[in-house]
Amino acid sequence: MYIQQIYTGCLAQAAYYVESDGEAAIIDPLRDIQTYIDIATARKAQIKYIMETHFHADFVSGHIDLVKKTGAKIIYGPGATAGYEIIAATDSQEFKLGKSIIQVIHTPGHTLESCCFLAKDEKGNVTSLFSGDTLFVGEVGRVDLAAKHYLSKEELASMLYDSLEKLKKLPDNVVVYPGHGAGSACGKNIGKETTTTMGEQRKNNYALQPMSREKFVATMLDGLQTPPQYFFTDAVINRKGYENDMDTLMHKNSHALDVAEFKKQMESGITVLDTRTPEDFAKEHITGATNIGLGGQFAIWVGTIFKDEAFLLICDEGKEEEAIMRLGRVGYDKVVGYLKGGVKAWKAAGNNTLGVESITADEFVKRMNDGSKLIDVRNEGELAKGAIKDAINIPLGTLPQQVSSLDKKNHYYVYCQGGYRSMVANSILQKNGITNITNVIGGMGAIAKTGIKLVVAEEV
Repeated sequence: MYIQQIYTGCLAQAAYYVESDGEAAIIDPLRDIQTYIDIATARKAQIKYIMETHFHADFVSGHIDLVKKTGAKIIYGPGATAGYEIIAATDSQEFKLGKSIIQVIHTPGHTLESCCFLAKDEKGNVTSLFSGDTLFVGEVGRVDLAAKHYLSKEELASMLYDSLEKLKKLPDNVVVYPGHGAGSACGKNIGKETTTTMGEQRKNNYALQPMSREKFVATMLDGLQTPPQYFFTDAVINRKGYENDMDTLMHKNSHALDVAEFKKQMESGITVLDTRTPEDFAKEHITGATNIGLGGQFAIWVGTIFKDEAFLLICDEGKEEEAIMRLGRVGYDKVVGYLKGGVKAWKAAGNNTLGVESITADEFVKRMNDGSKLIDVRNEGELAKGAIKDAINIPLGTLPQQVSSLDKKNHYYVYCQGGYRSMVANSILQKNGITNITNVIGGMGAIAKTGIKLVVAEEV
């Protein structure tokens, strides 16, 4: 059996190409499906199945488009219903793939239909587990995403307890291929590795350690962060289906706008999204633009900060299609166009720009007691590793809702962990009239290296 992981870092998401004797299955594909087709073509294989571990909340799946181009069958776990043709497998049902077998293991908890796919070789030996959002490296799937419309978080956590008991019975040498890596909001604190084994997880994963059902449920509910708002929209899209394939979406949204047209659209109230690096945004940008750089978890942060709305894009030349594609991956299909010539063209037409003062961590430490306020936009888990006493903690995902509580008369130093999120935060502050701000380059990662005294979260 040939297995290839296709990992997309900006979404911390893993899809899988699985092949045996000329037949292939694609597990949890993204919306931009050409990669999977290219792999199958190069290996002279036929895509037979599209296997979905659950109705994904964090991206729009490519299952429907793959069916149109390959004729493959879509397989979901027990109880799944969709607005398109699927096979809702039964627990333990087996599907023949070339000389191998892929068996469905129903593992409800993350969602009701959640399942894992267990691969067996031609001799019937269990070799690999595609664990979706049930089991990650050092973590398990969160239990609150399906609770809004179905069961309670407590009931889903109890289901997950039983599901993990099933997985604990697998041999130590079974390779585990999870659906996500570090940075995904589908788990609370996923490890950085993108593969593991059952033996490693049985030993090191806190959720697989012996504990009562009651303790497990309590542990699952503790420390849950608010999920990005687009999660619930994408889950519905994946269940009901969608019309535009990625090719159509790219053609429809790839409009180069001159400065006059861009300005007209901007004045009508359409959101301006600047996808350049934090450094370039700090130097100069269009007033009112929000910076979410393509160099980070772009789509996740767009989906966290914005509702499903139309965008005007500012991109580095040649990056326009990438931005449109990455928005489409999470179901943000409304792109009016992008500014032809970027900020350079904007300035050449006589329009003004803004900047953001940025200083090094060493300079920040020298100036931090000058009467200014400190805004730390890291999340709760990051704070636990060390924070600056008296800093105001506003996790980036909640900043748009909390910005009105800040005093515009104050000067603020803004930082995150590495420098990416702080510029997003600065752009949000500027957009809301808080302009007396300074960005700390390198964030807490650089600040900690100065030797400044840090406190644990409880002392903040």
